[in-house]
Amino acid sequence: MEANGDTSACNGYSDKQRKDVRVWCDGCYDMVHFGHANSLRQAKALGDKVIVGIHTDEEITKHKGPPVFTEEERVKMVKGIKWVDEVVLGAPYVTTLKVLDQNNCDFCVHGDDITMTAEGVDTYHLVKSANRYKEVKRTAGVSTTDLVGRMLLLTRNHFRQGSAEYDIEKEDSAAKSPWTGCSQFLPTTQKIIQFSDGKSPNPGDKIVYVAGAFDLFHVGHLDFLEKAKKLGDYLIVGLHTDPVVNSYKGSNYPIMNLHERVLSVLACKFVNEVVIGAPYCVTEELLEHFKIDVVCHGRTPIALENGKIDPYAVPKTRAIFELIDSGNEMTTERIVERIISHRLEYERRNQAKEKKEIEAFEALQRQKQTQKAG
Repeated sequence: MEANGDTSACNGYSDKQRKDVRVWCDGCYDMVHFGHANSLRQAKALGDKVIVGIHTDEEITKHKGPPVFTEEERVKMVKGIKWVDEVVLGAPYVTTLKVLDQNNCDFCVHGDDITMTAEGVDTYHLVKSANRYKEVKRTAGVSTTDLVGRMLLLTRNHFRQGSAEYDIEKEDSAAKSPWTGCSQFLPTTQKIIQFSDGKSPNPGDKIVYVAGAFDLFHVGHLDFLEKAKKLGDYLIVGLHTDPVVNSYKGSNYPIMNLHERVLSVLACKFVNEVVIGAPYCVTEELLEHFKIDVVCHGRTPIALENGKIDPYAVPKTRAIFELIDSGNEMTTERIVERIISHRLEYERRNQAKEKKEIEAFEALQRQKQTQKAG
């Protein structure tokens, strides 16, 4: 459905006087990932300001099951996405015209999947009926349900080497939701361009470099990058390849493959550029190529390359290395611990969501067939 968005022509505004088009998006935003960010990017393209409503823990638990992250963590993550202008906590699970009007929003935007209450009601039926709803394409290949599923399957072979480096193994199932029962994420250069600022450093900018896995991009990463950005003007993040991450993280890490991690980091408002597949050791060549002024690392332990080489030896010799305390104790491992410690709860949540979405999809298909026959 098309929304009645404001334009300068139909409202008699000149370009300078034109009223900002305010776009409303809402959701749980649990385990914020590049799929959420891509939806918000598309929403921003439909207006001037993106206002994001976030459901409370209580509402999410009632309709979907327990969230992985707290309200505070979810709000912080959404605020860190570069296309978000305002965040509102306490958004109702069913989007109403009242909530749009209270936040001066012209219309609501959501992905082309179906979101339902615990009772099976379309959460956007009111704004759809009022013609104040627009749809964008959801990002195939990722969802919170899918990421939780990966962590629940950590005993399986998530991490692969060689030709299967970027594969994420999926649990076999006879029936999968077309929305959250994800297929393999397929990266493209266009998607990276859409997420990238495309801006080079200005002459005289102080350039800061950090590197790591940044797996399951979370509030700890966000706080660290915010502090790193304050040390300069332009922040470059080096992302290690999957085999390199596995060499120092072990187990079945990383949970997200390199391409997924690139988009998650690029969506962060503090990040200007990403080096895809950065070398583990920060070399003279890398420092010279990017004209780096400061190299940072967090308080997490630094693994030696081959058990003996300090990856930050060169910047330390140059006296441009700094340790940053983000003040946040969150790690990727802690997120996995949250999921594993509540394994049965999250398994039930995932299964219930899959079942509900399959039923909704089948009903939608029947409706389309009926309309076609009529």
